[in-house]
Amino acid sequence: MFRNVSGRARVVIGPLGRRLAAALIDLGAQPRATFARYLDGGYHPDAITAIASEPGDAGIEVKELSVGYGERMALEGVTGRFAPSSLTAIIGPNGAGKSTLLKSIAGILKPQAGDVKCPALAAHRLAYLPQQAELNREFPITVGELVALGGWRGFGAFRRPPEELPGRIAEAAAAAGVGGLMERPIADLSAGEFQRALFARLLLQDAAVILLDEPFAAVDERTTEDLLTLVARWHREGRTVVAVLHDLDQVRDHFPCALLLARSCIDWGDTGTVLTKDNLARARQVLEASSKPSAVS
Repeated sequence: MFRNVSGRARVVIGPLGRRLAAALIDLGAQPRATFARYLDGGYHPDAITAIASEPGDAGIEVKELSVGYGERMALEGVTGRFAPSSLTAIIGPNGAGKSTLLKSIAGILKPQAGDVKCPALAAHRLAYLPQQAELNREFPITVGELVALGGWRGFGAFRRPPEELPGRIAEAAAAAGVGGLMERPIADLSAGEFQRALFARLLLQDAAVILLDEPFAAVDERTTEDLLTLVARWHREGRTVVAVLHDLDQVRDHFPCALLLARSCIDWGDTGTVLTKDNLARARQVLEASSKPSAVS
């Protein structure tokens, strides 16, 4: 069954790769390398060999970070550090800038001011899982093909998938609980099944830094428990995991660190210290105050 996954990849990739290879024969070495870099930027086999070559590689630093959408500021002056191998929940009221911060770390949004330093992003060892609402469930691929995409950096667009890929796909799918759904189109999955498939893809991706945006939204309790087990596994393996969450009991029970946002940083550190009634009330007050129109003098 799993051979079909890599087989399909070869059917699609092979002819295209051969045509491009023939077209590139007449190019010099430098133009050929440049062309391949732009078309095949996801291919980085060296990124698979280790989670982090240096201890600081899996850390994330933000300094005076401000991000906006047009004239509306979503984050202002956020400064702090996600330590390597840390497990952190980002919390705050709706509109606090939680998803914006994740997208800034992932390189999707450009800061208006300040800076983000994430060596794992530059080294192609960062995985980002957006909210399900941002994903196209109608794309015509199966669960097996979706999971296989987690191994993209190991073979890229124009290379034969490695022989060990089917086995790795099977292991990731089984760990996430979708081993029996490999031939199902992703459009036919429930919200929980789809989220399991996405986690299987993350397992195959084997990243040093993992960013999760509301990973347990709209999924059942059993699925949430299973996915939290995978999050705990990543933490034990020394990966840096950052998740946007709303359930404060989940945060208290499973995440040792927390960042409380209200467009700016309210508190950042040990979860027990951050999740106080005073801090939570202050976050609501700060966000409400920043959302009010400025008085006209």
